[in-house]
Amino acid sequence: MSFKTVGTLTRTLWARGNKTPPLARSPRVNRLCTTCRISGGKKQGRDRTKEESCGSDSDRPTGDAPSPSDPPHRCTAGDKKRAKEPLGAPGVCGVRRRSFTSTAAPMDQISYLWTRYNDMKRLVHDLIPPGACNLLNSSTIYANNEVNLAEVDIYGFDYDYTLAQYSNALNTMIYNKAREFLIEHFKYPEGIRKYDYLSNFAVRGLHYDIQKVKSFKLHFNHLKLNFFCSSLGPVPDEEVLQLFGGTFHVPLQQDSGFYGKGPKVKQFMDIFSIPEMTLLAVANDFFITNDIEYDPVHLFKDISEAVGMVHLKGYMYKWIMEDLDKFILRGDETDAVLHRLASSGKKLFLITNSPFSFVDRGMTHMVGKNWRDFFDVVIVQADKPHFFTDCIKPFRRLDGNGDLRWEKIKSLDKGQIYKQGNLFDFLRLTGWRGSKVLYFGDHLYSDLADLMLRHGWRTAAIVPELEQETKVVSTDRYGMNLTWMQALTGLMERLQTHRDPVSKQVFLEWQKEREELRVMTKNLFNPQFGSIFRTCHNPTYFSRRLCRFSDVYMTSLSCLLNYDLSYTFYPRRTPLQHEAPLWMDQLCTGCMKTPFLEEMSHIR
Repeated sequence: MSFKTVGTLTRTLWARGNKTPPLARSPRVNRLCTTCRISGGKKQGRDRTKEESCGSDSDRPTGDAPSPSDPPHRCTAGDKKRAKEPLGAPGVCGVRRRSFTSTAAPMDQISYLWTRYNDMKRLVHDLIPPGACNLLNSSTIYANNEVNLAEVDIYGFDYDYTLAQYSNALNTMIYNKAREFLIEHFKYPEGIRKYDYLSNFAVRGLHYDIQKVKSFKLHFNHLKLNFFCSSLGPVPDEEVLQLFGGTFHVPLQQDSGFYGKGPKVKQFMDIFSIPEMTLLAVANDFFITNDIEYDPVHLFKDISEAVGMVHLKGYMYKWIMEDLDKFILRGDETDAVLHRLASSGKKLFLITNSPFSFVDRGMTHMVGKNWRDFFDVVIVQADKPHFFTDCIKPFRRLDGNGDLRWEKIKSLDKGQIYKQGNLFDFLRLTGWRGSKVLYFGDHLYSDLADLMLRHGWRTAAIVPELEQETKVVSTDRYGMNLTWMQALTGLMERLQTHRDPVSKQVFLEWQKEREELRVMTKNLFNPQFGSIFRTCHNPTYFSRRLCRFSDVYMTSLSCLLNYDLSYTFYPRRTPLQHEAPLWMDQLCTGCMKTPFLEEMSHIR
């Protein structure tokens, strides 16, 4: 399937020649339920309530296609025309005998299937009132676990991409400088210089196969077609299957491991890796286009080192400090959050990998010269994630000029600046433990994973991509397409027992439309990889780690300003697959998982 945007879907509902199109069901039928209860007669001296299917044609034998002249069915309290059907299995009411092979005339079967399609499409349209898709707000804090802010006394923060949010211009400069290193230091061809940074190519949470030179999204350890890129374009499905031995499974030993540094597959979880991923695609595209043979392992290592040199040589720090207004976003909001927390008596601390001079310039720009007055503890160059796992490096204090002091650290005092150290000494010296601590960071592994899994802290993930993703999800186009795709899937699931040749042709049309809808919804986020949170209908590897390692997540720290400090965040209950029939969207679209239930009744 091509990655280019698919146009607006149009469907002609089988009106050919002088034939009358299928008659749609009356809009007055209650569309929000699948059953209506009818008072029946007495059985064994007790009143029983019978349930009749309301507009559910899945119980109709496949040969009984509705005639265009038949009136639409309405459920009324006095409707007793249907004969009582025998029960299929103990404890299962209303299971009727079904014919799974059509004996109807082809045109009647076509009319029946497309009438069901037309009714479902009208139902979906009526279920979504105008403006219903505009309920999402990018300033919302989303909960994976229940968190009561009244129980949180201590707030901790990372600095880069947490207290300080950076503009996309920084990624462009990192890419350009790394490309320069690649050409001048590693002697790569000058032709790579013509490739500019592509801001909408890569997304966070991708995996990259070093040997196969492919970037892709994983759901657990399973591949998803249409989410692969080689160079700057998609990889054909047949090539993907051939590369991975005809299977959709990535062996566990090849996966990225806990910190995303497996031997063959690297996972890009850090936001700095987006320029790295783009440069990999650019260099690969140049070599393939010019038919130049190269070693993919060398390419990966060279580009990783080139991007690393941008940070190690301090270029990023230099660029930001030279133009703070250009690169730092939401500074006033960060100032407001810190003022609010400190004025409410909360203790604050900062743990960052950045050097003190850089943090000092940024915090002074956002908060003012007295920014250290807000924090009870400030730790720089902490070397996360090792800060959370090792207990070797002791704390060292910096003086007012940023020079190291030699004395042993026996306490972590307010107003002082500390370097390196480790979490075990931090816990011993502060006594800050458990769920009364809430730590904010942008990196799931380096910032949050160990704190939640090993130390029981509350964790909050900063996900800047949420702002754009919620804008897409809030559009009417996305809402209608997604709801209709779900409904069409349910319709195909219920009617798949129609297996005559005519029905199969109709199903091919529906399958094609469903695939077009999937590509369309994906392209609304990113043409190559779609949303960072989903791969088709499944959560991405990144999304599952986000739920595992963070109690709450949000676009930026400023989202805290929308809530009082006694607010409780409650996670929303989402359906498991076996719970889906109880949820409204499944009541409407149908969730028939047991089409052969009657044939299996003898097992019981």
